[in-house]
Amino acid sequence: MDLEKNYDLTFLVNDTERMVLEELGRRLDEEIADGLCDCQECVLDIAALALNNLKPHYHASLLGTMYAHAAESGEFAEQVQGAVDVAIKKVKKNPSHG
Repeated sequence: MDLEKNYDLTFLVNDTERMVLEELGRRLDEEIADGLCDCQECVLDIAALALNNLKPHYHASLLGTMYAHAAESGEFAEQVQGAVDVAIKKVKKNPSHG
C-alpha cells in the first residue's frame, strides 16, 4: 500500500525537528558573526547533528500539538538548546565542505 496516496501524512509532525530549526534560526545570525559558515551544507549538518542527539517527539493530533508547545519551555527545550550548541561548535570547528 502506498501510504502517501491513501493518507494525509502532513498531520504527522516531529516537534523535535521544529524546535531544533527554531532554535537554530534564533542563533544563526550571531553565530555567523562569530565565524560560523552559513552555507546550506553547514546549516543542514548542524540541524542533523542536533536532531541525531535528541529523542524525536512525533504527534498527529491537535492535542499532541498542545502538549508539544507546553514542552517548549521545560527540560526538553533546554536539551534542544544544548544539542544545537554542541552541533554549532562541531560544525564551526570542522565544516564538512572544506
